[in-house]
Amino acid sequence: MESSTSSIFSPGSSLSEWEAEEDELDINEIPSEVEAILRYLSIVIYSIAFILGTVGNGLVIWITGFRMKRTVNTVWFLNLAIADFIFTFFLPLSIVYTALGFNWPFGTLLCKLNSTVAFLNLFASVFLLTVISADRCVSVVRPVWSQNHRTPRLASIIALFVWLTAFFLCSPYLAFRDTVRDDEANVTHCYNNYAFSNDFDDVEVVALRSMRHQIMISVRFLFGFLLPFGLIVVFYSLMALKLRRSHLSWSSRPFRVMASVVVVFFLCWFPYHILSVMEVVMHHWKNKTLSIAVLVGSPLATSLAFFNSCLNPFLYVFLGREFKESLRRSILSAFESAFSEEQGKTNDSQGKSRSLSDQEFQFT
Repeated sequence: MESSTSSIFSPGSSLSEWEAEEDELDINEIPSEVEAILRYLSIVIYSIAFILGTVGNGLVIWITGFRMKRTVNTVWFLNLAIADFIFTFFLPLSIVYTALGFNWPFGTLLCKLNSTVAFLNLFASVFLLTVISADRCVSVVRPVWSQNHRTPRLASIIALFVWLTAFFLCSPYLAFRDTVRDDEANVTHCYNNYAFSNDFDDVEVVALRSMRHQIMISVRFLFGFLLPFGLIVVFYSLMALKLRRSHLSWSSRPFRVMASVVVVFFLCWFPYHILSVMEVVMHHWKNKTLSIAVLVGSPLATSLAFFNSCLNPFLYVFLGREFKESLRRSILSAFESAFSEEQGKTNDSQGKSRSLSDQEFQFT
């Protein structure tokens, strides 16, 4: 039982709380010093992502949801911020889990919920980026149709559909995620129990767990990465072709923000998905070098993916002129209202808030 649990929890609960089902890997293949360094590095990155993500995305939600006029753009970026905020809000659970040496003290329900929220963020974010790219493409390729039909109400309906689809794809983790007690190590692991069994020696159970593991990774890679980014490439290619034929130039700021968000998301998630594919390969081809690469790379790739959730607000501030100005005015207005001692000043602040909310929210 010791060797089985050692391998079943190796990269998942020892190096990354997302995955705990790689039977072919053995945590003893890497030095304990390296594992400790990776664990402490993960804690630092998770903590930074939590602080910056909750504050940054909270500001975006405040501005796009309450301080700006409701437009198609505010709907898109508000939903992106909500997805990232929910994820970063749950990060303290992962921080504590990692700090305690991968001992899960929060019970089975939060074990299920924590992973479900993580993958809900993945699917919702990439689907929203795909929808935003499609929206940009339609605005360029079919400007008349876009002007007549592109409304905040339609955007809200599409965003709701995105959330429902994302929840459907991440819902299996509500069933598969489980906890098990390791009495020898005196810890409780939060892992993916794909076979709904804690028997790690039965051949049929191991085969069922391996098959479902491969299916889950394949679905995640296909719908969470390959298809969305394939569509995004198609949308931007159509826009480029249309602009070239019309002898028009790219409007720098509108496309710069969106392109930056897409590129950053791609760079942050690409290593994680590649390592996931390598895990599938390892089910059919055992290789010690590949095993060590996955063991060492998993925590780094997971940390990079986590960190993506706190980057978008900074892109908006540095690249979006109107967002930057809206943020500045909103904060100044809030401080004026909080510290004003005269009724006249308060009314003036409220007037500024009303004029601010009437602005069109453009990342331009």
